[in-house]
Amino acid sequence: MTRPSSAVPPPSPRSSGPSAEPTKREWFSELIGRTRFVVLIAVIAVLLVSFSLFLQGTLLALHTIWDSWRDTLTQGIASQQGRLAVEFLEIVSTMLKAVVFYLIGVGLYSLFITPLNLTSALGVESLADLEQKVVSVIIVILGVTFLEHFVRWDKPLDTLYFAGALALAGGALVFFQRVHRGSGGDLQQPQSKLRARQELFENHTEQRHIDDHDVEIAEQATQAKQEGKVDAEEGSG
Repeated sequence: MTRPSSAVPPPSPRSSGPSAEPTKREWFSELIGRTRFVVLIAVIAVLLVSFSLFLQGTLLALHTIWDSWRDTLTQGIASQQGRLAVEFLEIVSTMLKAVVFYLIGVGLYSLFITPLNLTSALGVESLADLEQKVVSVIIVILGVTFLEHFVRWDKPLDTLYFAGALALAGGALVFFQRVHRGSGGDLQQPQSKLRARQELFENHTEQRHIDDHDVEIAEQATQAKQEGKVDAEEGSG
């Protein structure tokens, strides 16, 4: 009497379930990751605001220059005392506001879509870096705005109140910068900035390529910060 062969039974249909589950998770993870392109809506909107402010600042500058020279030639240079400085400061304030929106637009694009040499050259490697750059420009805008009111000097008491409010706001922003200093991206190294500037301004390469050498330097910098060998401010470039 022959003995039955010890053949391995075929796998049951249920055994294919666990192997198919990771594929579904990967597909869903990729789908969620692709939602980062929704940031393009914000990028386009912010850049349009920036370009609009740049254009308005340019038109305001041309109009102010034309009026100032016309009044100078017809009424004399004495007619431009005080008022001309305020008008030019308003142009500077408009341009700085445009720079804020531009930094936000290109920063979001570089962080969520494709890394750019421009943001790397500016030292924007993370959201913390972007926040600090924007806060820095806002502090300058506050100073220019106060200078406008100081040059006018219409109501000294109101100017004093305005200076106090700007001092509180500027002090809070400076304190925010001090607290978050050194908490930027690990790839924000001086050599990375110089290489990005060389590729951007000399080779005219807009998109940034992150190679293995950059990752190794970032890992070494992060490990050095954790071990306390390098100060956090030095690692931030």
